[in-house]
Amino acid sequence: MTSQAMEQGLEAAEYILPLRWADDSGLPDLVAYLHRLATWIPVIVVDGSAPDLFARHREQFPPEVRHIRPDHPAGRGHDGGLHGNGKVAGVMTGVRAATAEILVIADDDVRYTRASLAAVVGHLGTADVVRPQNYFDPLPWHACWDTSRTLINRAWSADFPGTLALRRSALLATDGYEPVLFENLELIRTVIAAGGREKIIPDLFVARRPPRTRHFLKQRVRQAYDDFAQPRRLAAELALLPAILGGTLLPRRARLTVFLLLAAAATAVAGIGRRRLNGTDVFPLRAVWFAPLWAMERAVCIWCAVAFRLAGGVPYAGARLRTAAHTEAELRRRHQGKLHAFRQQQTSTSTAATKERI
Repeated sequence: MTSQAMEQGLEAAEYILPLRWADDSGLPDLVAYLHRLATWIPVIVVDGSAPDLFARHREQFPPEVRHIRPDHPAGRGHDGGLHGNGKVAGVMTGVRAATAEILVIADDDVRYTRASLAAVVGHLGTADVVRPQNYFDPLPWHACWDTSRTLINRAWSADFPGTLALRRSALLATDGYEPVLFENLELIRTVIAAGGREKIIPDLFVARRPPRTRHFLKQRVRQAYDDFAQPRRLAAELALLPAILGGTLLPRRARLTVFLLLAAAATAVAGIGRRRLNGTDVFPLRAVWFAPLWAMERAVCIWCAVAFRLAGGVPYAGARLRTAAHTEAELRRRHQGKLHAFRQQQTSTSTAATKERI
């Protein structure tokens, strides 16, 4: 893609950043990023923060940024109740406020470069939703720990980033997506169910800032709960703890051998994910050695997630979310054919408007 084509592509797109903060410790870094970003692409920040924080954000954000409130403080799902994942309400507010067909949606910790932003927008020429690959920058110990999860995901299939690029019509056709826990998976499945095409780009690397240690710890069970949306993965992870406990009953030498083999397997899988599709460019070797620790974490946390499921759902923003994401079959039942019908209607409306002008 030429430099001129990159510029034209970004000018014809819009960037949506849903935001809901309880404190402003990360504000200077975000403001610096928005100053860069606003020179590349039109930006909409949908801010659900408290009024005093919202006012401070408006004061410090670049004037080029559209800074708006979400239409609703939280989403309402078919089975999620009134207090669903509020990020979805923020995203859909931005989608409806946007005028461009090409959109980039990104969490507040995502940090695109101009080149990666142009690349993800460019891939929408042959897709309705594009999934790039996130990596942490900088990389403290807890980010290394979480990166091992990313590497294992890359080895088996693909990771789920905190950013997607998509065509606006793909979400308008379905009137949005459900405010479930694993909202990015729900968005992708909804677009595909409506007739859209997903494009996964595992070597399109986009940086993101690591969470604070306290937030990282709070995410452990919530991330495990996401696996209720992926039954085969859920079954594999539920088997980990029984296997480990069974190993403790073996004689000492056999027990040590089993545990070393389990640790070696996790490390080997993470190593495969790191080497896949230029992953060594952004994933340091030290992240691979955290894979056995992550596997132990998930072995325990997945059973904690089961307990939350039985109790009615995982705690999230003062409510409980029971649904991680809906199945492909359920979403096809709701949305099959909607994207084609929506675009046909858009074409007919555009043609009629052109004839009226003539």
